[in-house]
Amino acid sequence: MTRLILTFDDSGAGALKGAGLADCVIPFGLRFVWGRLQSRSELDTSLSSRPAMRGASISHWLDLIDECFEDARSHGPGLIEFCERFEAVELWVDPEPNAQLQLIWLLDYLRSSANVISGLALLQADSGIGGQLPKAVAAWRPRAVPIRSDHLAIAAAAWAAWRAPTPQDWFGLLAQDLKTFPHLRNSVISLLEELPMRGSGLGATEMRMLELISGGHVHPYELFPGHKKPYARQGLGYWEVGGLAGWVVPLSGACGVGTRRRTFRSRNARRR
Repeated sequence: MTRLILTFDDSGAGALKGAGLADCVIPFGLRFVWGRLQSRSELDTSLSSRPAMRGASISHWLDLIDECFEDARSHGPGLIEFCERFEAVELWVDPEPNAQLQLIWLLDYLRSSANVISGLALLQADSGIGGQLPKAVAAWRPRAVPIRSDHLAIAAAAWAAWRAPTPQDWFGLLAQDLKTFPHLRNSVISLLEELPMRGSGLGATEMRMLELISGGHVHPYELFPGHKKPYARQGLGYWEVGGLAGWVVPLSGACGVGTRRRTFRSRNARRR
C-alpha cells in the first residue's frame, strides 16, 4: 500500500522519514500563532497546481517534497491531486497549538475532496514527534483514526473562528464538544491566554518572561531567541510573544478562561 504522511514540523518530518513509515512525507511549517494571517486566497493558492501560482508571492507546497518526486515537481499538481495518488494518507500531528491550527486549516481545505477524505487518517501524538529518534518512531504508532464528518465540521468551525477579526468565536469553541481532536481544547485555551490581561495588558508568555527576570533566573537578553532555552511556555514560547496581533478586539470586551476573566484591548493589525 502506498502511503503519504502530512505533518506540521520539519524535525517531526525528519523523524518520520528516518523511520521509513511512508513513501512520502510532507512537512507544512506555516506559523499561524503569530504575525499576519495569510488570506484564504493566498493559502488556497499555495496548495493549488503550479500554473495557478503565476504571479503569486507565496511559496508552493511542491517545494516541500523530496527530490525523488521530481516528476510531481515538473507536472505541478495541486495537493489534492497529489494525495489521490496514494492509497492511504495520514496526518501526524503534534499537540502544540501551531500544529493544531495547521491541522484544522488543512482539513478545512481537503474536505472538498471526497476521494482524499475517504483514505485519510489522523494520528495525534501526545508529545513532539521531532523529539523522537527514528527507531522509536518506527515502533511507536499512535492510533489511526479515520477522518469523519464530525472532524470536518469541527475543523471548519475552528478555522473560521481563528480567521475571525475578533476572538469571540474562538472563545465560543470552549462551549463545543472538541473531543474528536484531543489537543484542540487545550490549544484554544493556551491561545486565549496570550491575549492581554485586564490589569497589565500582557499575555501569559509575556507575564512568564517578567516572572523569570524578576526572580533572577535569567537575564533579559537570555530570553531571546529562545529556541534552545530550557524553558518555553507550552503553546507559544518566548520567541512568539505578541503572536495574536492580528485580532482586533473591543476595549470593553471580556471573556473567561476557567475562573479567570480577561478584557481584550485593540491590537495593531486586522486579520484578513
